Amino acid sequence: MHKFIRTVTRELDLPSGEMVHLGEKKIEDYKITVIDYDEGQFQEKEIKSIEEYIPYEKNPTVTWVNVDGINNVEVIEKIGKHFNLHDLTMEDILNTGQHPMIEDFGDYLFLILKMIYCDGKDSNIIVEHISLLIGQNFVISLQEGREDVFDPLRKRIRLGKGRIRKMGAGYLAYALIDAIVDNYFAVLHKIGEEIEFLEEEIINTPSADTLRQVYNLKRELLFLRKSIWPLREVISCLSREESLLIKEAAGIYLRDVYDNLIQVIDTIETFRDILCGILEIYMSSNSNKMNEVVKVLTIISTIFIPLSFIASIYGMNILMPEKDYPWTYPVVIVVMLLIGISMVIHFRKKKWL
Repeated sequence: MHKFIRTVTRELDLPSGEMVHLGEKKIEDYKITVIDYDEGQFQEKEIKSIEEYIPYEKNPTVTWVNVDGINNVEVIEKIGKHFNLHDLTMEDILNTGQHPMIEDFGDYLFLILKMIYCDGKDSNIIVEHISLLIGQNFVISLQEGREDVFDPLRKRIRLGKGRIRKMGAGYLAYALIDAIVDNYFAVLHKIGEEIEFLEEEIINTPSADTLRQVYNLKRELLFLRKSIWPLREVISCLSREESLLIKEAAGIYLRDVYDNLIQVIDTIETFRDILCGILEIYMSSNSNKMNEVVKVLTIISTIFIPLSFIASIYGMNILMPEKDYPWTYPVVIVVMLLIGISMVIHFRKKKWL
């Protein structure tokens, strides 16, 4: 599993509120989808420009506008003018490096979240910037790419399942946030499987490549924590929000999302602790292997110390007893063998070998 990290820095010479897209992910053609519904009727349509949204404004129904592709500054600027968005809101929509946050502008609530999912091909973790604008009877979601986690929600709206068609825009905002948070669990499930695999590999066949995977996964979890942790305060503020845009009924469900988010954060912390334990196991395993090697080499050296001593005597330039006693040399060889064998047997009994 490879790490997908995008580091976006704001250029120092840009004035506050400047309309510039800051991010790596860009799509050529933007897409605007409108879903308009109430308890009795449903309509879904793809529009080419935000001007086509005007007929929906007069309806008492709930309208969800989803924009795929925020790198088109011109489209985002038109949306901002149509809904009378603040300049700083527009800047934060285009700045994909912005952390999760919430701002109340009276006529609308502005939220920034991080949508996290796994790439199906390589199981890479993808983190996307998503903005939510919550109005009296509308919700606008603006995201970087065309892939999202909202398909089950769209299906529920189409089929009229659950209470979503009976509730207002605040409940729709809750459903969008809940879909994002629920998908965190799917991502963590894949990370958990990866950790289990690394744990088995680090015990059975530890290698430098495994160690590198552990470090990459640890950095990945750190990045996820930075992306998810600020969302806790966002959901907490949203559930306590006194704005009329978030009714009390939706606030109750948001508190449930908050509990799920706490569980996600706790799981990330647990995974980080497990990875630290895996690293300790790897270091201990390497240290034990090194100790075993040193122990074997030390034993071999110990065995050869008395043999080297005896052999060194015969290397001296003096008169040796073999001249008068030819059998002395074979006896010395046998003695050396007996010494070596007896030392090996002794080390075996001590369980040093």
